[in-house]
Amino acid sequence: MTYDHDLASALPDAIDPVAFEILRARVRQEVEAGTLPSAQFALAYRGQLIAFETFGAASNQALYPIFSATKAITSALSWLSIQTGALDIGAPVGNWIPAFKAGDKALVTVLHLLTHTAGFPNAPFRPTDYFDAERRQARFEQWRLEWPPGSRFVYHPTSSLWALAEILEQIYGRAFAELIKTEIAEPLGLPELFVGCPSPEHDKIVAVSHVGAAPSAKDYAELNLQPPPVSEVTEAAIDNFNTAEIRAVPTPGGGGFMTAATLALFYQGLLGYSGNSSDFAQVPWQAETLLNARTIRTHGLKDPYLGFDVLRGLGIVIAGETDQHLRGFGHGSTPTSFGHGGAGGQIAWADPVSGLSFVYLTNGHDRNPFRQGRRGVSLSSKAVNCLRG
Repeated sequence: MTYDHDLASALPDAIDPVAFEILRARVRQEVEAGTLPSAQFALAYRGQLIAFETFGAASNQALYPIFSATKAITSALSWLSIQTGALDIGAPVGNWIPAFKAGDKALVTVLHLLTHTAGFPNAPFRPTDYFDAERRQARFEQWRLEWPPGSRFVYHPTSSLWALAEILEQIYGRAFAELIKTEIAEPLGLPELFVGCPSPEHDKIVAVSHVGAAPSAKDYAELNLQPPPVSEVTEAAIDNFNTAEIRAVPTPGGGGFMTAATLALFYQGLLGYSGNSSDFAQVPWQAETLLNARTIRTHGLKDPYLGFDVLRGLGIVIAGETDQHLRGFGHGSTPTSFGHGGAGGQIAWADPVSGLSFVYLTNGHDRNPFRQGRRGVSLSSKAVNCLRG
């Protein structure tokens, strides 16, 4: 896929050029200051890529690891199975995975996998275990619940989507990476949308590095916060994405590699646009399917760390009326905006009301979550402001 580097010179009338330049300047800011090695962003609007640019030590051809922004892609594949009737979100996971047939795990449903309410956020799964069917099943057998399914929300970095990918492979009878290619990437015309990157494409991937210093206990105390609990998303785990072995694994919760332009156009597909058309017949998902996916399924559940309302659709985050910035959206976002960010500050969302999608990617994994959060809110707010009126 090729893109015009000067797309922004022909912005549609709906985009305010002054506000757009403010967004560009914010994307450049930390790269020019030396805080981040590179950053790439894209805006798409009603089926068209309208801006795509890279700053720092990378080019527009560079592929970025998108980490947990991958979850929206894996979830969108599950929506296709829901659309055909092959997958029922209320069905027990044990219908497909024998290790979930007995005991407390028999209560886990597909919906729990998609909403991070399954109860096993820390369940172990070595990425390379994916390539060995016996090891995969042994891992599922090893998993234990930490609380009853559906009773709490705690983010599952990878575990729940390993189970979802297993289900989807059984439904389709094909490998997960192939499914992403044939059911999503090819219909949308996005050949560089990878979950698990093919070896010939590895030289396009920008290496991830860690930047900045982590907050001290005093920094957290001054904000009346406790340091977040340790999870599997460690610096060592992030560094593994610089290795060919891990890049090749189609990790369904975090193994995506692509440009910001590709991801922004993927989100256009989730708005019903394909290429230059708004005809739903040209995208894999029916309008009803997309609306169903954006329906909030976690009413009454709170984020265990900051205490705000969790608003999760089927594998995606919904902006909601309040606290939008805490969910990874900008000030002024419409309540139905949806998306999923990724470790290190990756941003990806779309607005069904305006038809805008915005993606920001960086290979600088910021150790300071406060700075990372402020950057994300600032960028997303400025992207929203690009729309006139």
